[in-house]
Amino acid sequence: MDTERPNTDRPRRCRTRNEWPGQMEHLERIAAKGYDALRAGAAVVDRNGVARLMLTGKDRLAYLQGLLTNDVAALQAGTGCYAALLTPQGRMITDMRVIELGDSTLLDVPSHVSDRVRTHLERFVFSEDVQVRDVTAAFAEIGVYGPEAAAAVASVLTGALAAETLDALSIYDARRTRAGDAEAIVIRSDEAGVRGFDLAIDAAQASSLLRALHEAGAVSADADDAEIVRIESGRPRFGVDMDDETIPLEAGIDGRAISRTKGCYVGQEVIIRVLDRGHGRVVRRLVGLRIDGASAPAHDDGLFAGDREIGRVTSAAVSPRAGAPIALGYVHRDFVGPGTRLDVVHGGARLGAQVVDLPFVKQP
Repeated sequence: MDTERPNTDRPRRCRTRNEWPGQMEHLERIAAKGYDALRAGAAVVDRNGVARLMLTGKDRLAYLQGLLTNDVAALQAGTGCYAALLTPQGRMITDMRVIELGDSTLLDVPSHVSDRVRTHLERFVFSEDVQVRDVTAAFAEIGVYGPEAAAAVASVLTGALAAETLDALSIYDARRTRAGDAEAIVIRSDEAGVRGFDLAIDAAQASSLLRALHEAGAVSADADDAEIVRIESGRPRFGVDMDDETIPLEAGIDGRAISRTKGCYVGQEVIIRVLDRGHGRVVRRLVGLRIDGASAPAHDDGLFAGDREIGRVTSAAVSPRAGAPIALGYVHRDFVGPGTRLDVVHGGARLGAQVVDLPFVKQP
């Protein structure tokens, strides 16, 4: 990862399949002060890396209950949760956000695994009344995060949702409303590592909504800004800090993603064995690392205790709030204690590092 903040003359990136018409052109006209807005204002964050699967049918929640790690059967309309989909060996296929809308259930999953997840979900439907559709192209999802996000979002909604009402929502709560002439779903979120909202709206209306948010004072935050805040918040990302070899307990997401009281689900035997018999001890664990010097390490740099390699870096950035390079990485369980000194091998050089408690920066 680059150790310097990105400049404004970098090449345009290629358009992805989830982008809506006019998005890139509009974003390029916005002067980015995204990191500051995420921490102290209202920031608009690109959600194009997220795919959306919609489940319908009367058996959908009972069906998901047997596949996901969290208690989705307990969800009421307008609520949601964070969960993981596992193999029988307890390893992750993906993490996801589950939002129950009353007549359907919305799953937000990383785009790069959406086809695999959809195929996996459909494979186990036999006589159940469950339909799975990919609705990514039909909806745009715009993230608005930061301490002023509620005011910015409320200003663009034509439904009866005031800023105070939005701020009072619990994480993953969802409300149907309107933005201009279009139907919209507002979801309370902390996906970026800071509290805010995701707005799901017809893709054809997204450009108008984005302009309205900027007129309300929200500032665009690019992927690098959002990545710094995510790492500062100690929030692992699937495809970067978690993959199909990861057990959820290794990544520290069990408190958010795993119900210890629900019934059976695929992979539960492994999870319960570690939690109950192993007292939650896994061979490796994701930790925070404060790096000596001015340079951030790179993904997959080795972590060493003396001459022994005991882990790898997964994410890193130079943190304005921490005043130093920081990283997330997996280390052997014997070295997870805060204050433990390690070395990172980066570009042939050794950088000193210290294990620290997560998050690096706490939400206010």
